[in-house]
Amino acid sequence: MSSITAKHPSSADAHATPIRDSGVGGRSAGGRVRVYFASDARRAILSALGLIWLLDGALQLQSFMYSNGFIEMLRDNATGQPLWLESSIKWSVHIAQRDLAAWNTLFALTQIMIGLGLLYRPTVRPALVLSFAWAFIVWWFAEAFGMLFMMMAGALTGAPGAVLLYALVGLAVWPARRPGGLLGVRGARITWAALWLFMGWLWLEPQNSSPGAVAAAIKGAPSGMGWLSSVQRWAATAADGRGLAIALALALLSAAIGVAVAVNWHAKPFVIVAIALNLVYWTFGQGFGGIFTGSGTDPSTAPLFILLSCALYSLITGASGFWMSGRASAR
Repeated sequence: MSSITAKHPSSADAHATPIRDSGVGGRSAGGRVRVYFASDARRAILSALGLIWLLDGALQLQSFMYSNGFIEMLRDNATGQPLWLESSIKWSVHIAQRDLAAWNTLFALTQIMIGLGLLYRPTVRPALVLSFAWAFIVWWFAEAFGMLFMMMAGALTGAPGAVLLYALVGLAVWPARRPGGLLGVRGARITWAALWLFMGWLWLEPQNSSPGAVAAAIKGAPSGMGWLSSVQRWAATAADGRGLAIALALALLSAAIGVAVAVNWHAKPFVIVAIALNLVYWTFGQGFGGIFTGSGTDPSTAPLFILLSCALYSLITGASGFWMSGRASAR
């Protein structure tokens, strides 16, 4: 098995990096912005992650989130879950509905704080730590662990839950000297393979592989835009009755993406395929996370998979400047 390798900067290079990235010395305003927010692959991914957290915070401030509809949406996640999960979700809903305005505003401000913290270099690490804790809370109480315990999860519709991917991306791009952030190169490869093998397995589950399963998933996807609804209807019609063939093909493709990148066999093309596949999922099965419906809470899983793909691509290519010292990357 071949391994993914990346250059480690010399000590001199690591100390020189903050000077190169400081954005001083005659740069244009646009150049200074680029250096601050996208000086290297790791920093660009952190900035993109921060923007997505800000989007989540903005979505949480929608009027729907202050209504009983939001409470009912959370409560619905408890239906059919194991007793321990059902009771914990109902408990959290009971707490939230006592003063929904205050709690929901706190939810929104927490996500905005994480987003701003990721964009401002000195606070990247604290913001990531907060994001890990918040991601676990939301994955449990708001996403019911991606509905995995109900056997309703599917790659097309957003498994294993967007908020889990927020944490995994954060782990992969944690500002540190070693490649792969807190995961490391081996950990990043193992995580990638596990995710894609799991997605492949989900495609083989009965709820995702019956003749009408793919069409039904697309029909049930959120939209909020006329053109998107038209595209989804066309895709649902095309997929109707072909669910098993589609599921088998995508199960094999998912497994190939996971294994190929893990062992560094034609890894770059497979990462590109992973990005393209998630764009398809995002459009047809996730409806851009329902962010145009007025009730969407996040852009769904696909954008986070794409960010994770970018992190893996940088590992594979050993992109120049990606493996900066932790201090340089965070400042």
